[in-house]
Amino acid sequence: MTTRVSVSCSTAMAKFVLAGKADCPYYAKAEILAEYLQKNLPSFRVHKITQHPEDWEEWLQKICMQNGWSHNHSPIIWRELLDRGGKGLLLGGFNDFFEHAQEYYNITTDMMSSLMKDIALENLRTHMEIKKEQEEICCLFNPLHVWITSATTPTCYNLISLLASGEVFGMRKEIWLHLLETSHCNGTLRALVMEAEDLAFPLLRKITVHKMADDAFLQADFVIVLDDVYVTNDQSPEICIKQIAERCLQYGALIDQNSDKEVKVVVAGSTYVNLKAQMILSNAPSVKPHNVVALATQLEYEARAQIAKKLNINSAVVKDVILWGNISGTNFLDLQHAKIYQYDSAVWGPQGFWRPLKKIIFDRKWLKNEFLKEWRSRQQNRLGMSAAHSIAMVLSWWQQESNTGDIVSLGIISEGQFELPKGIVYSMPVQFINGKEYCFRYPKRIRHFRRGI
Repeated sequence: MTTRVSVSCSTAMAKFVLAGKADCPYYAKAEILAEYLQKNLPSFRVHKITQHPEDWEEWLQKICMQNGWSHNHSPIIWRELLDRGGKGLLLGGFNDFFEHAQEYYNITTDMMSSLMKDIALENLRTHMEIKKEQEEICCLFNPLHVWITSATTPTCYNLISLLASGEVFGMRKEIWLHLLETSHCNGTLRALVMEAEDLAFPLLRKITVHKMADDAFLQADFVIVLDDVYVTNDQSPEICIKQIAERCLQYGALIDQNSDKEVKVVVAGSTYVNLKAQMILSNAPSVKPHNVVALATQLEYEARAQIAKKLNINSAVVKDVILWGNISGTNFLDLQHAKIYQYDSAVWGPQGFWRPLKKIIFDRKWLKNEFLKEWRSRQQNRLGMSAAHSIAMVLSWWQQESNTGDIVSLGIISEGQFELPKGIVYSMPVQFINGKEYCFRYPKRIRHFRRGI
């Protein structure tokens, strides 16, 4: 490096970006010149970017397209106009940078070609080492990506701590929560993120907030859809259904485009649950049909709670209550095969012994009238806790080694089983097996499916 005249420092901050192929000798020469200027001029800053020779052309085209520049060789140098708030000003290649240094700073360089090549080779080795180190870090950080829509709902608030505690996905699996909200609730979302971070769950590796965009559901392993749309006095049901269909068709397309190929989708809520799952399925052709389920488990749990209250027992010992049909519409609660375990009566048996519900409850009038009335009324007083618990339980059965043998209700795509029409989302009894598959079951007919359906 040779200084021809004394350097006069400018008071304005000059930030230059120097980018080039990692093995480019002219990038190496420009790098030495830029570092000399940065060392000797307090108002001069340089940011360096290297690209692998195989990636250079694609990267250069992209950066030029974004900024409206025309440049086709290495290096490329531009100035960031920090003091003016404008976009970057293209300077050009090495010769342009060399002339700029001569004109503005009276600095020149006479580096030998052999030294330029040596530095270029060293740059390439350094670039490859850094890239390898970054890949190793990425391999270590391999969390489950869990996306939650309508993240400002009470259900999401209750769900976050359940997901982050390790009870759902296991105590060794870190998660990255992505909170998606289509409405303007930035303040609420920020408060939710801060509160979740304050909990300091060791498995909650990261939590981020998103708006509806082309990168929604990126890398998603699980998607939880919480959207609920209610018909207002000035709105017809047809308009409401149209809005739901448009939203879920958009979800389906983005899930199909951006998510992991084995993504699992749980659709929850109190309105049009079957329809939402159907719309997502119809616009996500690459997602396995049985990887999209509609949550009926919450209604099942509410019925079990009513039965337990009547018998003065814990609802956990009430099993095999089945919900058929439209989860948030016309449905049928089936108690024909419901069982009671550990019931304190004159008849006892070994562990696992159960008795049919209908042989314990003799009040048929209550079952036919008051029970159903109370069950329906419970659905009007939800605050999100029971929905969050139901979602967490389904995800746990689907992900972990859970072989409880319990039959649960779930809205899934019909393939004609139970004499149902094919291709509709319908709530029916299923059984999870080892966290790897589920099968249809009622009452003794079992049909197995492979992992992931």
